[in-house]
Amino acid sequence: QVLLVESGGDLVQPGGSLRLSCAASGSAFNLYTVGWYRQAPGKQREMVATHTTTATSGRTMYSDSVKGRFTISRDNTKNMAFLQMDSLKPEDTAIYYCTLFAAIQSWGQGTQVTVSS
Repeated sequence: QVLLVESGGDLVQPGGSLRLSCAASGSAFNLYTVGWYRQAPGKQREMVATHTTTATSGRTMYSDSVKGRFTISRDNTKNMAFLQMDSLKPEDTAIYYCTLFAAIQSWGQGTQVTVSS
């Protein structure tokens, strides 16, 4: 099973930006879709963004709530994924998790993002 470690969560003011990182152990990272999910207090975990490596570049998907504000990317040479979050809103406050859709789906421990003035 792949070990995933997220970092980059912080307290930020509305309108601010954060960049989350996800470091993955193991090999064949490039073969699998990587995703960012989040879970706010009292709510179910929801998909934020996913990235699948393709022959040309990559295929991304975003939830409607973050489309145009968040950007997912990855560096397969370093086994890392990133989530650039701009124009943050209080409703983006949540624990953000990285996941890898490998033969056994792996999850990180999460990183807290708080958007508040």
